[in-house]
Amino acid sequence: MADEYKPLVIDVVDNGGQWTHREWRMLRYLKVDTQIIDNTTPVEQLRELDGIILSGGAARVGLTGELGNCAAYLELDIPVLGICAGHQFMARHYGGDARESPIPEFGAMEIELQNQGGKIFQNTSPTQTVWESHNDEVNEVPDGFFITASSPSCKVQGMENEAGDRFGLQFHPEVNDSEFGKEMFENFVEICRISRDSKI
Repeated sequence: MADEYKPLVIDVVDNGGQWTHREWRMLRYLKVDTQIIDNTTPVEQLRELDGIILSGGAARVGLTGELGNCAAYLELDIPVLGICAGHQFMARHYGGDARESPIPEFGAMEIELQNQGGKIFQNTSPTQTVWESHNDEVNEVPDGFFITASSPSCKVQGMENEAGDRFGLQFHPEVNDSEFGKEMFENFVEICRISRDSKI
């Protein structure tokens, strides 16, 4: 029973994005045991994780098919949240597709939840403001995934797999301008907690 009170261990993979430290800080605020790790960290050197976040990165980085060891991290039996480039990489890894955005998005944008928003958007508004910073986007979700949020210029603002342990967000919930960013991190932490407790 003591394991239930141990802090969750959720690390943030640094893919070169400008707000990786904000993701780490948000997890710290939520009392998670968290570290920022380089995306080339070998899987065998990872801690015993309860979840992992694939951070954003520079333009095109999510489209290359290579993002350090992120492909190996996606094979771990723990919940994974991909943000921006991490989201794009996740889509391509599982057989979906991403491309250069016909209309890049920067700054505050309004998104609308789809399919009730899945697990990450629980306790948030059906329409909400988020912070965008992307030149690329997912244009095709993989088989076994569904869209959780959209905007007029980007169809896949969020996605989730049917198993409920892989989540992608095109926008940046870690930036203060994302109206319900804290709630999204809380939801991911709770998903990781439930996953960990189911294995005890």
